[in-house]
Amino acid sequence: MREKRKGMLLVISGPSGVGKGTVSKCLDDEKDIIFSVSCTTRAPRPGEVDGREYHFVSEETFCRMVEEDGFLEHAFVHGNYYGTPRKPVMDALEAGQSVRLEIDPQGALQVMEKMPECVSVFILPPSFAELRRRLEGRNTEKPEDVERRLNNARGEVALKDRYQYLIVNDDLETACAALRSVVSAERHRSSRYYPAVEEE
Repeated sequence: MREKRKGMLLVISGPSGVGKGTVSKCLDDEKDIIFSVSCTTRAPRPGEVDGREYHFVSEETFCRMVEEDGFLEHAFVHGNYYGTPRKPVMDALEAGQSVRLEIDPQGALQVMEKMPECVSVFILPPSFAELRRRLEGRNTEKPEDVERRLNNARGEVALKDRYQYLIVNDDLETACAALRSVVSAERHRSSRYYPAVEEE
């Protein structure tokens, strides 16, 4: 049997500290899914590498890209700008490759509106108490920043019904298995899977 698949745009989102990056990384071994590296004006966290986790850019550079319509989505979140460069994503999709976006809910909703054919996944915390623990455990934010992120998270979680799939990140192995199941099912959706049954 001959098979042909159309690339999918996979949008993985959730509140800050929920572990969407950690869950998303379980797809790193999926060679046919490209990770879209976002741009941000925030400073790198310990261990982050420019061009791997994010493209770390100045506010001036970011604003110029906005003016040039260089982003598929962009948002001002937690005091910094974030955006998904448009061209790499569109080029990959047109070439039949799948693309994985790991973005905040504000940006995810923009992508879902512009590209309703995308596959949207929202990562939920098991509780807000656990989300607080994870945010404080990162030791990357001041106490007032943790409170701001928690307040934002409540509003973001309220939007969960806008997404196609919900995954609770309580146990990492279970959450990763759920995400892989979503990807597997979506690969076989009739709108992007074209198997040809050969004649005898």
